[in-house]
Amino acid sequence: MTAITRNLPWFIKDLGISIIGQKCYTTLVENLEVDNVECLKYSLSKGLGLGIVVGGSIMKVPQLLLIISARSARGLSLPAYVLETLSYAITLAYSYRNDFPFSTYGENFFLTIQNVIITLSILYYPTKTRLTQSSSSLNIAIALVATAVTGIALASVPESALSALQLSTIPLSLFSKVPQIRQNARAKSTGQLSAFAVIAQIAGCLARLFTTSAEVGDPILTAGFALALLLNVVLGVQMWQYWGKDILVEKVEDGRLMPETIHAPLREKETVPAYVQREASPVPTWGTDGTQSPGRASPIPRAGSPHVRQPSGRKWARKVD
Repeated sequence: MTAITRNLPWFIKDLGISIIGQKCYTTLVENLEVDNVECLKYSLSKGLGLGIVVGGSIMKVPQLLLIISARSARGLSLPAYVLETLSYAITLAYSYRNDFPFSTYGENFFLTIQNVIITLSILYYPTKTRLTQSSSSLNIAIALVATAVTGIALASVPESALSALQLSTIPLSLFSKVPQIRQNARAKSTGQLSAFAVIAQIAGCLARLFTTSAEVGDPILTAGFALALLLNVVLGVQMWQYWGKDILVEKVEDGRLMPETIHAPLREKETVPAYVQREASPVPTWGTDGTQSPGRASPIPRAGSPHVRQPSGRKWARKVD
């Protein structure tokens, strides 16, 4: 078997070496020493890291598609996305400037870009506090300037300051999730929040805890991923708890946002009978002596009944030939 693994095509060999290194490639692939725990752990970490990077490149795409298709960012917290984007950007700059392997932080690059687009989408679509297109355009312009300034600052700050900023990602992760969690609890709904994105973030944090401890060993990064995992689990529980329950939507009507409640899942409309039989209403009855008796529920009397006093006015008689 080793005769085959030692003579694999060059492109397969080069790819394997670039992922797990020459030492572990020779040990696991060429010599088939699968009992080497150190190389197995390192290879698993590399595989998970690459998977996270690939998954991170599309993680927030379903969320963005939900916003665009609904033309609404209902249920999404703007402060939550701003803080989360800042946290991703700091981790990206910290890992890049410390020459960490790309497989340990690559998803932060893609998530930062996707979060910026989602944040701009939240600013673009109207809400209760932002009714005009001009105000949305102004907010978007301010957000773009702030994004550019933040990127330049993260690329130029000293290493010591960047380490302090990376430490600040722990409270940033906390405060980025708390507004979304509070908004979900208050509305009893997760709105346009993507279930795929929440589940993917939970899986990504779990995998990142393993890859960070195996390849980097940075306690700051490990603590940040552990806290992010806990808060993403809370969001996942809310997705399960509020799934299919009543939601509050906003609709633009006559230039104003009018709230209306939609019940989900939708129930079929009740059918209305073709006719409704009316109950007999209490009517006064008349005795043979012309006196009125107390009203009681009785069938509606027909015309010509001897027990009903005929109305005053023109009298009717049968024509006699």
